[in-house]
Amino acid sequence: MLLRAALVALLGALVLRPGWFVWAFAPFAPEGGPVIYERTTLLSLSLSHLGLVVLASGAATLVAVTLAILVTRPAGAAFRPLSRTITNVGQTFPPVAVLALAVPALGFGAGPTLVALFLYGLLPIFENAITGLSTLPPATMEAARGIGLNRWQRLLRVELPLAMPVILTGIRLSVVIALGTATIGSTVAAKTLGEVIIAGLLTNNTAYVLQGGLIVGLFAVLIYDALVQLETRLSRRLGTV
Repeated sequence: MLLRAALVALLGALVLRPGWFVWAFAPFAPEGGPVIYERTTLLSLSLSHLGLVVLASGAATLVAVTLAILVTRPAGAAFRPLSRTITNVGQTFPPVAVLALAVPALGFGAGPTLVALFLYGLLPIFENAITGLSTLPPATMEAARGIGLNRWQRLLRVELPLAMPVILTGIRLSVVIALGTATIGSTVAAKTLGEVIIAGLLTNNTAYVLQGGLIVGLFAVLIYDALVQLETRLSRRLGTV
């Protein structure tokens, strides 16, 4: 808990009061050059970065879980190979390639980045959702049928709650991947923390690179930890751990 609080405090200070860390980044800046990135506030870049991740991960979760529900029903089992092919598309093409293909259709900005993050986030959520929905305790499912629950009631009241810890594991992996991948969105003019990193690379200013990379890394660690805690609480509540 102490380490978690320290990391949250460090992240908050880096985003809200970057000037406090001039002493730490100054040795990595060019002589006489700027130390702290000031073209745009780190807070606005962070919020935009997180917004893209939330939108893309939310859409990926909705599509992937819906597909998993469909292919784990008897009527949709035949479509499982096709669904796997669709969700594998994002992993087959590198995000940079997706961005390059999306720019002519969507233009520069957030659009291509959202497409890339969405496609890249489908597979882990889909596979975990299938695993969670396919490995439910037979006795529990039989009991649900025995008390007269119909298919939709079983899905909403029994299957999804029991599968949720496993689904959350896939969402956690997807979100962490998206947090790192979103940085490349700045190559197509999306407003992300990658802007700081790219500015540092272009100007040979390692201080900028360290600022952007450290903030993204802290977001990834803290969000990963928060989702792990959520999974653990759900598992304990359901009695699976």
